[in-house]
Amino acid sequence: MDQVHTTTAPVPVRLASGRPARDAWPLDDTVVHLNHGSYGAVPIEVGRHQEELRRQADLSPVAWFPRTPELIAAARHEIAPFVGARAEDTAFVPNASAAATVVLNSLRLAPGDEILVTDHGYGAVTMGAHRLARRTGARVRTVAVPLAATEDEVVERFRAELTGTVRLVVVDQITSPTARLLPTARITQVAHERGARVLVDGAHAPGLVPDAAAAAGGDWWFGNLHKWPCAPRGSALLVTRAADRDDLWPLIDSWGAEEPYPERFDSQGTLDATAYLASPHAVRFVEREHGWARARETIAALADHGVDVIGAALQPHVDGPVATDVGMPVPAMRLIRLPDGLGRDRTDADELRLRLLDLAGVESAFTSFGGVGYLRLSAHLYTEPRDFEAFVERAVPQILAFADERRGQ
Repeated sequence: MDQVHTTTAPVPVRLASGRPARDAWPLDDTVVHLNHGSYGAVPIEVGRHQEELRRQADLSPVAWFPRTPELIAAARHEIAPFVGARAEDTAFVPNASAAATVVLNSLRLAPGDEILVTDHGYGAVTMGAHRLARRTGARVRTVAVPLAATEDEVVERFRAELTGTVRLVVVDQITSPTARLLPTARITQVAHERGARVLVDGAHAPGLVPDAAAAAGGDWWFGNLHKWPCAPRGSALLVTRAADRDDLWPLIDSWGAEEPYPERFDSQGTLDATAYLASPHAVRFVEREHGWARARETIAALADHGVDVIGAALQPHVDGPVATDVGMPVPAMRLIRLPDGLGRDRTDADELRLRLLDLAGVESAFTSFGGVGYLRLSAHLYTEPRDFEAFVERAVPQILAFADERRGQ
């Protein structure tokens, strides 16, 4: 397929050190990487820092593990301001889903109580809300939010659903399946007026939203560091100033169990804590080499160019615009509509992701909302315009072939 050029391509990013940004990540150059939002990508420098930490642990385990809680506490103090939080309100957890589990495990609801979630929520977190409901006799209700809803429209949707029986709202700061912002601070204000508490899923927010935890509102907030901050996988933050936060417990009881929140989360036995300890290094790396404010602008320009290039290739095969209005877009992710029949549900979207990886050597994310399939495009500083052109060459023919297969079924 011919390459498509609809706009002037951004210049590939060069870091402050002068080298191409692509060279700072250990990514396989034979693969097209356009799915940073799922699992992130760890810079070479950060990976080496983590390896050195592991080497220190292996050189003298008895010297390392008893001192790990002190090291984790120091890392908390360094990383908390990055999300606009205080260290004394912040705990490290393995990932966003773990943080959600910690909070949901702490809650005591009663039969007749209600939990509000949205139809944009991350599946694993929504499953946790349903488990809480089964455990306590509460029930879950879903707030339907149109994909292109404005900030005011979203708030009004919640206002209409916040009855006197709602005790908990679970809402995304940036939605995973639909790559849009939700006005969580305003939702929190309305929820508190109605006597409900708010758990904000900020899995994608660190790095994309300045001072993400402070901006979110909510009684509890959590966010991944392995996504946009490019920390090693297995590092996330839970932040809360709630009066009952001493009801929060790590998923593993260890020797810090008698400590208050968040210190009890610093002691996790022989857990490999190097992902936590290397996270501040990752944040410093991006700030030093490009600057976080500038990085958000750079990544947004790359994502917009990707929509232009890939969208132009898919537009003749899609009824309606391929560039999708999500109401409140975020810097690094975009939705591009797929031909009819593809991505009709999450299982179908996940299958398409794996087929394209195997057949075309393309790492991409596909999602489904309202029975419609989308490519969820995401970028980072290492992304280059040639990646979008390679997607057109490698993946678009496969996508069109899959669509033809579906129409023939």
